[in-house]
Amino acid sequence: QVQLVESGGGLVQAGGSLRLSCAASGSIFSANAVGWYRQAPGNEREWVAAITNFGGTKYGDSVKGRFTISRDNAKNTVYLQMNNLKPEDTAVYYCNTLNGLGRPIGSWGQGTQVTVSS
Repeated sequence: QVQLVESGGGLVQAGGSLRLSCAASGSIFSANAVGWYRQAPGNEREWVAAITNFGGTKYGDSVKGRFTISRDNAKNTVYLQMNNLKPEDTAVYYCNTLNGLGRPIGSWGQGTQVTVSS
């Protein structure tokens, strides 16, 4: 079973950038699709972006053109580069492995807090 740990969050001003990391341990990470999700206070968890084991990517409409998901299988890590951040991007960000239908199948970690000030 793959275990994932998120890091890289912080406080940034609107228009700034952050790079989140999702480090994996356990099973063969390179065989898994991985998704980034976020949850703001009072809101449901929202899917943000996904990357397949072959590097194909897909993004939610709210982040398209601003966020980039990538992976380094040699380092067992998936990244989320976030540019032109907006206050509405404020949330706890989580990563998870995905099944063939694009649904999260692992345990949720602690996440990493991203706060964007206006």
